[in-house]
Amino acid sequence: MHRSILFALSLSFALPAAAEDGRLKAADIKEKIVGRTIYLAAPMGGEFPLNYRTNGEVDGDGQALGIGKLVKPSDSGKWWIADDRLCQQFKTWYDGNSMCFVLSDAGPNKVKWVRNNGETGIARIGN
Repeated sequence: MHRSILFALSLSFALPAAAEDGRLKAADIKEKIVGRTIYLAAPMGGEFPLNYRTNGEVDGDGQALGIGKLVKPSDSGKWWIADDRLCQQFKTWYDGNSMCFVLSDAGPNKVKWVRNNGETGIARIGN
């Protein structure tokens, strides 16, 4: 009986640690993200493509989503990896401020992202 309770307790403490194992490390980010197009799920529907180029440049184009009425429809900037987080800075989007994301595995060809301001979302990993 006591062993069953202890086993159940040990599982309850192990589950949060197992969930954290899905967090991508720097090497995982390089393998899964760099050189590919990442498609962010847009709140109004559709996907927003971001290209993480192997030379450290990132660019995005939201013309297909019609965001040109709200902000400059396309922009480019730079990306880097710091402390197992994917960071980026665009020339004009977000007023040129840098931001970093913790990425976690969210299934086949998907990642969950958590931005340094607490915002979250899901992105699809393309080619």
